[in-house]
Amino acid sequence: MRLVQFIEGDGRRWVGVVSEDGASLNLVRGTDSVYALARAAIASGRSLSALAAERQGDTRVDYQAVLGDRRILPPLDHPDPARCMIAGTGLTHLGSADARDRMHQAEHEGELTDSMKMFRWGVEGGRPAPGEVGVQPEWFYKGDGSMVVAPERPLPCPAYAEDAGEEPELVGLYVIADDGTPCRLGFALGNEFSDHVMERRNYLYLAHSKLRACSFGPELLVGEAPADIRGTSRIWRNNEVIWERPFLSGEAHMSHTLANLEYHHFKYPQHRRPRDVHVHFFGTATLSFSDGVRTQPGDVFEIGAEGFGRPLRNPLAQSAVPVPSVRPL
Repeated sequence: MRLVQFIEGDGRRWVGVVSEDGASLNLVRGTDSVYALARAAIASGRSLSALAAERQGDTRVDYQAVLGDRRILPPLDHPDPARCMIAGTGLTHLGSADARDRMHQAEHEGELTDSMKMFRWGVEGGRPAPGEVGVQPEWFYKGDGSMVVAPERPLPCPAYAEDAGEEPELVGLYVIADDGTPCRLGFALGNEFSDHVMERRNYLYLAHSKLRACSFGPELLVGEAPADIRGTSRIWRNNEVIWERPFLSGEAHMSHTLANLEYHHFKYPQHRRPRDVHVHFFGTATLSFSDGVRTQPGDVFEIGAEGFGRPLRNPLAQSAVPVPSVRPL
């Protein structure tokens, strides 16, 4: 089952189940958000897919019209954006160290960069046996729900940015239950969108490079993620593809298990605050930046993979960010 959130012509929010042929959305009765639907499923002890199936009505909406009118929303959000944490883990995919290592080459020949050391730790200890704890991954904070851009909407590049590069990733979507238990709703495709030029200057700038907008969706794949995810990342410019590459994700292509990554994110009590939403990017090994591509306003990022429905598309836009001033009290 795949779920979307969207706005109807009258301005009301709806949750829709994507039809088998992907052409229409079957409206879910009695809810205006996946968050509320998930909370109801948690409270009733039922699965999200079972509750959504039970509430499906006979009303259908044309999916392409929703996308064309840019009425699609992220497949999960929180009524209070400050209660949504956007975070992620890096160096998690086999081959993901190559691009990063080229950005952080050690000065002395033969010396391992910190990126390569962490990648090797993941390869050696990121897939523990059930019940055991593996090595912790690289982790970063990206922002709260105010940083999420809906599919089809522009990703803003702030004036102080040195680069605006896509990162096609698998994204885990979670709601924290009232007792503090993280509940995974499912997965989506995401564009983590980072500043790779800034990161390349010094690895300690990684935190700064991640504080950018992001997008995920348009569809939430309810349940488990496929072990072998094969997708394509593209950049369009003036209606032509200027860069295209396949990308691999899922546990078959990762140095960490998803369970290990989830453990190290949710082991912190502040990440288990009841009724919060968590959006977690699981990393990538494919970047246009590594191929020398420099994006520009008007370019369109497109990220798609089999099993996840419609591709995630976002144009790039330049954003003027005012310089903040601090007022002493």
